[in-house]
Amino acid sequence: MAFGSPRNSIFAAGFPRKVSTIAIAIGGLASFFVFGLLLRLSYPNGSSVGGVFYGIGTPEQVEVPLILSNHTVKGLQKSSDIINAFDSNPTPDSSSGSPGDVSKNLPPPDFDGGRQVEKQPLTQEKEDKVSLDTTEKINVPSDEGEANDTKAEETPSSSSSPPHDDDSSETASPEPECDLYQGSWFYDPGGPLYTNNSCPVLTQMQNCQGNGRPDKGYENWRWKPSQCDLPRFDARKFLELMRHKTLAFIGDSVARNQMESMLCLLWQVETPVNRGSRKMQRWYFKKSSVMIARIWSSWLVHQFNEKFDYAPEGVTKLKLDLPDERIMEAIPKFDVVVLSSGHWFAKQSVYILKDEIVGGQLWWPDKSKPMKVNNVDAFGISVETILKSMATHPNYSGLTIVRTFSPDHYEGGAWNTGGSCTGKEEPIVSGKLVKNGFTEIMHEKQATGYNQAVDKVADNLKPKLKLMDITEAFGYRHDGHPGPYRNPDPNKITKRGPDGRPPPQDCLHWCMPGPVDTWNEMVLELIRRDLEGRKRKSSST
Repeated sequence: MAFGSPRNSIFAAGFPRKVSTIAIAIGGLASFFVFGLLLRLSYPNGSSVGGVFYGIGTPEQVEVPLILSNHTVKGLQKSSDIINAFDSNPTPDSSSGSPGDVSKNLPPPDFDGGRQVEKQPLTQEKEDKVSLDTTEKINVPSDEGEANDTKAEETPSSSSSPPHDDDSSETASPEPECDLYQGSWFYDPGGPLYTNNSCPVLTQMQNCQGNGRPDKGYENWRWKPSQCDLPRFDARKFLELMRHKTLAFIGDSVARNQMESMLCLLWQVETPVNRGSRKMQRWYFKKSSVMIARIWSSWLVHQFNEKFDYAPEGVTKLKLDLPDERIMEAIPKFDVVVLSSGHWFAKQSVYILKDEIVGGQLWWPDKSKPMKVNNVDAFGISVETILKSMATHPNYSGLTIVRTFSPDHYEGGAWNTGGSCTGKEEPIVSGKLVKNGFTEIMHEKQATGYNQAVDKVADNLKPKLKLMDITEAFGYRHDGHPGPYRNPDPNKITKRGPDGRPPPQDCLHWCMPGPVDTWNEMVLELIRRDLEGRKRKSSST
């Protein structure tokens, strides 16, 4: 049909009105779509106004409380063997000495007598990948709730990230997020990372398997904090974190016990060079320039034997307000120090404060006069003294870790009055822990001394001091001591005699491998946290 036809003329004549009508309709429809699009953009991902009001929001806006995290521990867990090491208010079945009676359950003397003897949170899947054979580059995991610093540098920021992610300093507070010292013991069939035969530095007294101990289950129990995982010790990670640094264990024979545990763990990836002397044991790991050192200091404060006032020569005197000068001389060379003390306060000694004799242990010439300071008070004072001195030392800026009082497990008496831990093969079951009065009050005085030292140093020095509170958790490990297996003598007595008396034994130090290795897992975690904290602080300034 030609456009010039009458029909086309009618169509052409009515076209302007239809165009205007259609234009109005299209405009309204377009407005409707624009409005809908704006509404959609305002509430993406299917969220509704009601959802926003009720706090549902987008996935980035939802924060799951750490306490709700479900960390599962792989490996065998016998329901009867899980040790819930911390009840809300644990009630002891019995007491082997009240806190006020410090003469009971005194720990044994140190057997060597002072002689030198040559994150994201770590998931169990990540932990399972840790191996002594790994050769891949070590990436230090960030702490719980903190974005990995390396990934943050490599990944460009996204516009969909929540605004508060830009300020990581407010959300990344590592240590408060997980208390390492509350948790439970679980059975790990994987066993320890070394054996008594793969570590040549073991003191024979702690070589329980070499001394004939028949059971080995005590080697398989591992510590699980309640709200996170404590990773299995990673020797390569430790050496990388401590590259060009020195870790020193300072204190008594329990410090030696822990130092040897550390050496055994590290020995599995590199054989160190002995650079020790009579004054200080030192082991050097060449590849990473890491030094492990140990200084013997029974009390951590100044001691001497010369006559002082009415205290005769030959009795050990302790100046409780002066640190051991050997420690203060050595610490500028150290980057991390682990302190161990307490058990020697059961030995004979005289206590001096401000050049005045104020008390003593197993020594007091005038019974008619009360002592101002007993041995547990003296312990607390000594802790405060050494910590304040180290924190304020002008040439020491390292991390100081106070490992709390290591519990002994002499039952039925003290070390020299028939006490025994013979036959203990598993951790104590929850609710069956027998409280030790001496251990409890020594722990209390140590914690008090630590807190007083922290309170008295400047705010910028407080982060240099850490309390590694192992006492209660290790109260459950009566199975971890050498007991009668203190030496390799094949004819040694290991069972009670006909009269019921137990054989001579050590229920203070720890078998190796054994529970003591957990202390060094905690030390590694504290070092990691400290380094991460320093990195965050430097990046925020």
